[in-house]
Amino acid sequence: MGRMKKTETPAKLRDEKLFKLIRNYLLVYLPVQREASVHTVTDYRTVLSQYLSFAAEKNGIKLNAVTFDMFNRENLDAYLDYLTAEKGFSTATRNNRLAAIRAFVSYASACYPEYLALESELSAIKVQKDDPFSKVDYMTENAVTALLNEPDAKTKIGLRDRFLMIFLYDSGARISEALGVRLRDVKLGNSPQVLLFGKGNKVRAVPLMEKTVEHLQQYIAVFHKDESLTSAVTLFYVLHKGKKEPMNDETLRVRLQKYADSAREKCPEIPKKVHPHLWRHTRAMHLYQHGMDLSLVSQWLGHVNLSTSLVYAYADTQHKRDAIEKAMGGERSGITDTTLCTVDDDALLKKLYGM
Repeated sequence: MGRMKKTETPAKLRDEKLFKLIRNYLLVYLPVQREASVHTVTDYRTVLSQYLSFAAEKNGIKLNAVTFDMFNRENLDAYLDYLTAEKGFSTATRNNRLAAIRAFVSYASACYPEYLALESELSAIKVQKDDPFSKVDYMTENAVTALLNEPDAKTKIGLRDRFLMIFLYDSGARISEALGVRLRDVKLGNSPQVLLFGKGNKVRAVPLMEKTVEHLQQYIAVFHKDESLTSAVTLFYVLHKGKKEPMNDETLRVRLQKYADSAREKCPEIPKKVHPHLWRHTRAMHLYQHGMDLSLVSQWLGHVNLSTSLVYAYADTQHKRDAIEKAMGGERSGITDTTLCTVDDDALLKKLYGM
């Protein structure tokens, strides 16, 4: 007889109370008591999972050894700095992550009063203010082309990754929207479109371009060949032990950065950090530069307020100003003097868009 396999026992948790709190928060409190959407719960799950991994690495321990007292100001400050300095996340994303962790700690302190001190400690961390008219990051059209050409579409993974980037660019979807798309949300026919489920359970239909549909059909033929187009299976998935599971955002981020690092050798215009939201900014910027009215860009992005989309108008103005200065040899005289342009630019843009 062969030797019996030793049954593996799960690693003992140093702070079992913490992980029970997280479980109840994600499975009961948010979806049942707060009636939060699936996307909202997924966002909170992602933030908590990433913070736990960060705390474990920062303290040189395994995940099962993380304790609640590691949700302190020192660790959270370091995490927020890591998001902006190393991951290249925007101020808005940084503030959202801070709010998510604060919300969990607030829930925990309501369950266990001994955690009130930590909640008070985290409340002292300031929300960073972001200039709504600051230059938005986006890629050039050359950079987009180079990135789309980087995956080897002759391979299954290369085909998937190329279409993923095409989809992010053409739809302008947020990362949670893109990874939440199911086969039944894709509508082909005379007017191809995809339904995106955004913040606050708002749904918007985004048209798909002809070339995108061609790539979509190639992708479906390989990754969903046995599936009905009315299926609830997610459009983008990974195989785990032979089962299809929705792709998570960290996997997507790693894949995008991999192609960015390799494609940059051929196209130096590719930014150092290429993250999913950069594709959204890029598509919006290109649409605006090619003549789409800002109000349509706003609707297409799913922005509640037009003012949120105003950053694209300002960024384009700044882009033109930089080009003029470059053409003038860097001279800052006359009309190219930014002290003469900046205030009038902003004032004009605000007036044009009812601000």
